Amino acid sequence: MHNVKIDIVSDVSCPWCIIGYKALVEALNNLEDEMQAEVQWHPFELNPNMLKEGQEIDEHLSEKYGISSQQVTQNREAIKQRGLSVGYEFGNRGGGRIYNTFDAHRLLHWAQSQGKQTELKLALFDLYFKESGNPSDHQQLLQKVKQLGLDLARAKAILASEEYSEEVRQEQAYFHSQGINSVPAVIVNNEHLISGGQPTQVFEKALRQITAG
Repeated sequence: MHNVKIDIVSDVSCPWCIIGYKALVEALNNLEDEMQAEVQWHPFELNPNMLKEGQEIDEHLSEKYGISSQQVTQNREAIKQRGLSVGYEFGNRGGGRIYNTFDAHRLLHWAQSQGKQTELKLALFDLYFKESGNPSDHQQLLQKVKQLGLDLARAKAILASEEYSEEVRQEQAYFHSQGINSVPAVIVNNEHLISGGQPTQVFEKALRQITAG
């Protein structure tokens, strides 16, 4: 039995990050007789300079990637289908807004020390993608904290302060310095990079090759 360390650099508003994670979990389930994995999440902001009120999502995607509204719609449909293929049903992302996620990353940094980082990460994916929620809104973040049974008063104190800001910025700077400019980035045993929301079989094959050494 191999022990595998998996670091995932991602943002909670990145659809390919939840698609990739679901496929990774499927791959690990298929390989459960051969390996067991420890997963840790790391911050990446798709939109670090996003204004407080966010931006309408189609407008944002057209501006950022220089694509037409028709392409935006086609991409969204492709994402929806890929999500369904790994058992993740995106809610109505035919509209809505894109937000800054820095405070969500501060809470995720703290949740790791509480042993609930993956649970919070998945809850924040759901907040954004299934519930059309706002991951920069403190009340919505605290609602997820409460649902998971994490310390609500502690989470409130973190959000009301600058706590973990430096740690999140340092982590982002570190992965950026390692050449990671897009997410998801899945790093296995500190040295093998699997980029993008890959299908289950790609993760399975890569993990087998890595553990075979």
